[in-house]
Amino acid sequence: MTGAPGAGGPVGDAPVVVVGGGVVGLCTAYYLAAAGVPVEIVERRGLGSGVSRGNAGWVCLSHSTPVPAPGVLRYALRSLGRPDSPLYLRPLPDPAFVRWLWRFWRSSTPAAFRHGYAAIAELNDTTFELFEGLREAGIDTTLTRPGMVHAFLSPAEARHHLAIQREMADGRYPLPDDVTTGADARLLDDALSAKVRAAYLVEGEGVVDPEAFARALGEALAAAGVKVHENAEATGFRSTAGRVTALRTAQGDIPCSAVVVAAGMRSPGLLRALGSRLPLQAGKGYSFSVDLDPAPRHTLYFGERRAVASPIGGTTRIGGTMELSGNNNRLDWRRVVAVALASRHYLGRWFDDPDDLVGLIRDPWVGGRPFLPDGLPVVDRVPGVDNAYAATGHGMLGVTLGPVTGQRLAEYVVTGRRPDVLTPFRFDRLRS
Repeated sequence: MTGAPGAGGPVGDAPVVVVGGGVVGLCTAYYLAAAGVPVEIVERRGLGSGVSRGNAGWVCLSHSTPVPAPGVLRYALRSLGRPDSPLYLRPLPDPAFVRWLWRFWRSSTPAAFRHGYAAIAELNDTTFELFEGLREAGIDTTLTRPGMVHAFLSPAEARHHLAIQREMADGRYPLPDDVTTGADARLLDDALSAKVRAAYLVEGEGVVDPEAFARALGEALAAAGVKVHENAEATGFRSTAGRVTALRTAQGDIPCSAVVVAAGMRSPGLLRALGSRLPLQAGKGYSFSVDLDPAPRHTLYFGERRAVASPIGGTTRIGGTMELSGNNNRLDWRRVVAVALASRHYLGRWFDDPDDLVGLIRDPWVGGRPFLPDGLPVVDRVPGVDNAYAATGHGMLGVTLGPVTGQRLAEYVVTGRRPDVLTPFRFDRLRS
């Protein structure tokens, strides 16, 4: 890192305290420390133990899109009463949840989707450069770039998906001219089954081991003198004259010159203490690891079933589903089975009966990915508080957007000027 983390930066002599030890929070802390700002991190459990731990690890351009898209809510409504659906909606008697769904629906228009896609694409522009910079700084990002194979059971569906993707990509990343069909589709990756009748490869897309990446960031920060408070619950703030002067924790107050709230689904409670309401809902995702033979060489997207597979740490992580069932981390085994059954269409009969899964899979995981109703994160100063910032709501893009969020937010904190690329991710957009 450049600069000395303990030397005192432009925001003051007390540290900037980052609440949240996931990839977004760790990257923010890294770039603040690299700018010479003293930093401390407060994490409720262990670093990288939240949503960062169990995701598919994708670092990609081709799937960096807002979840609200034309037709998605209609698709979700069809899932009512079907817990095996890739997108599962379980209505709750909660006015906040109903309001969130209403705003989600309003964000699902073609114009809103294109606006969100363009904003994420612009923010994402330097993602791979930043990962390379982290690697050059000695951080084991674990990033490899095997490319992503999009696999389909229907050639027509594959061509439809590729056409939409080409239109949205607008030349930002390379796409093939056409899909590979028939038996040749399996040649793109040996792990694909004979049921796959069409596929195409997006070259250069990447994958990391998210837990190992978070651990490497934490080690680099600790080596640079950043103090890390693990198993420390943030409970509120001490403030004076519109400025936060300390973060309150169960272990005591931590004086600060600024605070960054990057605490995922815990962010709304902390931000309420600062006078701001953030309509976050948990989009629950499921994943597990399994040993396959042959194992995928690429990251895989299973088109019709909206499930994924990633080669991570010598094993295959299979994940999928979007479950809107409230802000909880209850693991519904039916959802694990649904993901496994969906993958079998594309990976072959790697298990015979759902009862076999208990002995075959490892690390079954559920995580509440934080979603705002328009599908975009908030990366901004907290309204009405001079020295408080938020970086949350990244949904399924926390690993992909972690480094660029951290870099740009650190620039904002240090200079006091919001980078133009963060304009679409303001707080005030949520008031409309």
